[in-house]
Amino acid sequence: MPPCLLSLLLPFLTLLLPQADTRSFVVDRDHNRFLLDGVPFRYVSGSLHYFRVPRVLWADRLFKMRMSGLNAIQFYVPWNYHEPEPGVYNFNGSRDLTAFLNEANKANLLVILRPGPYICAEWEMGGLPSWLLRKPKIHLRTSDPDFLAAVDSWFHVLLPKIYPWLYHNGGNIISIQVENEYGSYKACDFSYMRHLAGLFRTILGDKILLFTTDGPEGLKCGTLQGLYTTVDFGPADNMTKIFNQLRKYEPHGPLVNSEYYTGWLDYWGQNHSTRSIPAVTKGLENMLKLGASVNMYMFHGGTNFGYWNGADEKGYFLPITTSYDYDAPLSEAGDPTPKLFALRNVISKFQEIPLGPLPPPSPKMMLGPLTLHLDGSLLAFLDFLCPQGPIRSILPMTFEAVKQDHGFVLYRTHLVNTFTEPTSFWVPNDGLHDRAYVMVNGVFQGVLERNMKHRLFLTGKMGDKLDVLVENMGRLSFGSNSSDFKGLLEPPLMGHVVLTQWLIFPLKIDSLVKWWFPIQLPKRSQPSTSSGPTFYSASFPILGSVGDTFLYLPGWSKGQVWINGFNLGRYWTKRGPQQTLYVPRPLLFPRGTFNKITVLELENVPPRPQIQFLDKPILNSTLYRTYLYSFSAGEQMELSGH
Repeated sequence: MPPCLLSLLLPFLTLLLPQADTRSFVVDRDHNRFLLDGVPFRYVSGSLHYFRVPRVLWADRLFKMRMSGLNAIQFYVPWNYHEPEPGVYNFNGSRDLTAFLNEANKANLLVILRPGPYICAEWEMGGLPSWLLRKPKIHLRTSDPDFLAAVDSWFHVLLPKIYPWLYHNGGNIISIQVENEYGSYKACDFSYMRHLAGLFRTILGDKILLFTTDGPEGLKCGTLQGLYTTVDFGPADNMTKIFNQLRKYEPHGPLVNSEYYTGWLDYWGQNHSTRSIPAVTKGLENMLKLGASVNMYMFHGGTNFGYWNGADEKGYFLPITTSYDYDAPLSEAGDPTPKLFALRNVISKFQEIPLGPLPPPSPKMMLGPLTLHLDGSLLAFLDFLCPQGPIRSILPMTFEAVKQDHGFVLYRTHLVNTFTEPTSFWVPNDGLHDRAYVMVNGVFQGVLERNMKHRLFLTGKMGDKLDVLVENMGRLSFGSNSSDFKGLLEPPLMGHVVLTQWLIFPLKIDSLVKWWFPIQLPKRSQPSTSSGPTFYSASFPILGSVGDTFLYLPGWSKGQVWINGFNLGRYWTKRGPQQTLYVPRPLLFPRGTFNKITVLELENVPPRPQIQFLDKPILNSTLYRTYLYSFSAGEQMELSGH
């Protein structure tokens, strides 16, 4: 072809190629629908959280969601996961947000993004970084200048990363949520919401659709002119009534349920939550018949590895379990469930399902029982757990004041009186957050627990060493979101004597497990009894093929587990309902290499310290009924949003 002819044809040829500037996702208010590139469009979406799934499994989960008939996914960005210290950012490995957006793109899934700054998500402090609380008087989620300065700084890092991924720029993000269920928060600070909306517009421009999400009761304070209003509710709720309420705030445009609950979260001490398949499928079908766009929360739940679980409070403190299985259509291990096939069948009535079968469940593995050996009491490793030495303070300091975000802090003092009679050891004003393991001269005395167990009766001589190991069980993630400081918020008392002169040890347990074990302790420092905070470990090979598996700790009480240095999360066998911890196959070394398991048991070890790996999870076994709290379904829905 002559060059002059090619130059004449080039403008016409480029019209045939997809152009970023021809791409659009907009609200068609006249016809109560969305338009994608000018064509009527409805999304059937599902939530999953990249931060609850190991990076190597992202592609698998996203492919299964696409094969289920979804055309979009919805996910949060947890601020505290990416900015661990002010001005220090982490977007590497399982925190690589761009890589996740790219995987979603490969799976042909559009994205509904919820970047916060607050996300709830049953995640530690609702995604807000705990270092905000280093300013004790800060007012979270308001126009407080200290809070806004931190938010502005974070969004000036995050939002430019998102900008190239906006749909009209050639990416897959079709809409972005501003804040999250703000109407459930006590502040009702419209100037704060306006500030956020202005910030999003300044950095992301005018073309991207911004929206809000609230439960029906939260629409009054959560909505803002200029932001598209959506609602969330579950299968048990009155769809017609709630959509009618939504119409008071958004008279025209498509109906959207941004969180249609396929299941529910679990608290330690309650039963595992489920939602019936007929109820979930019927609700979805009814909404799709109305032409609504729907996001199913969750479609795949995943796991609160490490210390990342959040907590709720309703009269007492309710920490959330390690498993975030959620009774979702894709199980915690990423397997299709009967609920998934039922929902896929409903979706197929309204839009085309990709051809081809869903992948079968992943291979599962059984192993054990394995006997763990005693490494030593936590107190014996103090020099390694806190190499910089303790902080000295007349009164105890909070986790936040000593810059310890998660995990454990040890508080140590010495008795200045002799107590021959059992004397009440307690923390006034419910000033223990959240759980304390108390030792006198290294001997375990018992547990104190926020809102639950307020006193221990101790004896001791003047000069005896009193150790109080405090565990952060997860900061409040929903609703009040009052500043949930951790540690000893008030000085403890022995009887009426205020205990002072504390040594405070912020413990780096994950570093010890990853880098310093095994450390051989002198024989004399081995504890005579295996109660109280104690480390156990074992090395084991896998002789057959490696598969996903579920760690079971029968007879153990409560603690934390690491496999090959990776923090699997908390177990609480004694309380339940969760009895097993999900171990994804990529964490395990195959044939010929030894795997290392480390357990920090906080209370009591069974007579035979054994563990097992099972091929099925046990998520619904609450052993001690005394810890069961009863809620009606309505109360649960009120208690936590997402």
